[in-house]
Amino acid sequence: MQKPKWVIEKEQAKRLAAAETIWLFGLHAVRDALLNPKREKLRLVVTRNALDKLADAVAEAGIEPEISDPRKFAAPIDPQSVHQGAALEVKPLDWGSLQDIALGDGPQPPRIVLLDRVTDPHNVGAILRSAEVFGARAVVAVQRHAAPETGALAKTASGALERQPYLRVRNLADAMTQLQDMGYIVLGLDGEAEQTIGEALVGKHDRPVALVMGAEGPGLREKSMETCDALVRIGAAGGFGSLNVSNAAAVALYASKAG
Repeated sequence: MQKPKWVIEKEQAKRLAAAETIWLFGLHAVRDALLNPKREKLRLVVTRNALDKLADAVAEAGIEPEISDPRKFAAPIDPQSVHQGAALEVKPLDWGSLQDIALGDGPQPPRIVLLDRVTDPHNVGAILRSAEVFGARAVVAVQRHAAPETGALAKTASGALERQPYLRVRNLADAMTQLQDMGYIVLGLDGEAEQTIGEALVGKHDRPVALVMGAEGPGLREKSMETCDALVRIGAAGGFGSLNVSNAAAVALYASKAG
């Protein structure tokens, strides 16, 4: 009996994911990955100068470095990348399921950031940093039409990628509904919304909250807007009320925090 097409596609996707590797670069990103016991490390390419700076992390990771000439850096990354003489090939991190993270224990009422087609790795990296600073449980994006885990994203995240869960889901609206079923209030950021984040959460700051951010320009898709419990805006002084999505994520996390 022939397998259904969707089963074949799922199996192919699983094999591709198992074979996928990422090249991280830059001293900070490489150091944090080397020190992360959950990160599967495959190949380390460094200049002698970079190895001197990373010696303790390399020793702890137990990986044999490949010494490279800085003028002909051997790692297969974009020559324009600011690699600082260090590049590390790794497997993507496995953070587990959205449900496990959303329902896990923590000192504060949980906050989760969902990204609706935010494709710029620099924005996602900055959002991961903010999520770590404000104690968010996870940053969630779709598998397609979103920034994948890359060296550029890791470098912008400045180490946060190793500590802050970054989950990829097949369907954002389904993930939003799943969070609602777990008791989360799902708020979508929209500059034209009537109420602010603070107004939407009056008397509810102790509840789990998910913040949905759209890409700059298009904003949230219609399906995402329809699935939200409410649309909210960031209060702005004067007539200029537009923020870069990474800045908006930081402000939204701060505005939604309990206490």
